[in-house]
Amino acid sequence: MNVTLAVPEELHKVMKKHPEIKWSEVARRAMWEYAQKLELLDKITASSKLSEKEAFEIGEVVKRGLAERYARAEGRKA
Repeated sequence: MNVTLAVPEELHKVMKKHPEIKWSEVARRAMWEYAQKLELLDKITASSKLSEKEAFEIGEVVKRGLAERYARAEGRKA
């Protein structure tokens, strides 16, 4: 299967400056890595007893905690 991608002009300029790179291979690897993460998430969530709402709420708590952690590391309030 072939896929055509649209890339921002800035990225296109960088890619053109490096024709020695097999950009299709870079994209293929990145997509495989992402797909493998999705497969892992599917396996984890398949046995989960959490509702979608509960999972969303946990995600919000985690994001808020991370924001506060990084804000403290930068010496500012979240």
